[in-house]
Amino acid sequence: MPTRLPPQAEIPPHFPPVTHPTVLVSGGSRGIGRAICLEFGRAGWRVGVHYRLRQEDAERTAASIKDSGGEGYPYCADIRDAQQVQAMVRAVVARWGRLDVMVCSAGLASSALLIRLRPEQWADTIETNLTGTFHCLKAAGAVMVAQREGSVIVVSSFAGVRGRTGQAAYAASKAGLLGLVKTAALEWGPHNVRVNAVLPGWHRTELSGSAMPDADVTGDHVLGRLADLSEVVRTVYHVALLKDASGQVWNLDSRII
Repeated sequence: MPTRLPPQAEIPPHFPPVTHPTVLVSGGSRGIGRAICLEFGRAGWRVGVHYRLRQEDAERTAASIKDSGGEGYPYCADIRDAQQVQAMVRAVVARWGRLDVMVCSAGLASSALLIRLRPEQWADTIETNLTGTFHCLKAAGAVMVAQREGSVIVVSSFAGVRGRTGQAAYAASKAGLLGLVKTAALEWGPHNVRVNAVLPGWHRTELSGSAMPDADVTGDHVLGRLADLSEVVRTVYHVALLKDASGQVWNLDSRII
């Protein structure tokens, strides 16, 4: 039987027909999140560009979206704070009338061997990557369940599947996202809300930092090369639009899970 969810008083009772679809991308001001924003913008979407500290980067991303034919607007929130996330989602719905896709790309990397990992490093990574994504899913999912339509893409990591030396907190947070995605997919499937995860592979961004392997260190990639970012963001866009896929984990490089 369909899961009954509690009513969400803050969600508007009526949503207009979809004419210009809307996406909100957490961590959209830079890195993979920015590339995802631009991909949706090129397709003519209305794109909410989330940021926490990098306002200028978010504004540049929004301007680039407009130049490519979409409509972009920056939204500031600390995703570790549930109230800020709820306010951001309400602002998106107030501006554009609905929320069709949520891409959870915001994240924090930490690097320390497990025995040397400080409790505050662990807590900050888990609160940002896992709890922050939980807040985003909860706020966006309430809107989408009320609409009886929506798609959520969570950016996880191969480290969450296989682990990585020196990445205990990061790997644990990304592994937790996979359980969160599958549970949300089960609960929201009866309401036509799809929830999927992608593993984007290695890309040279501020998040990857010093952990980024050299281009020739690709022994675990069966194709012997790293993933191309343009191919990754096209796939994220495609998965977001799939009507009959949910609860899936899409590995976007050639490592075998």
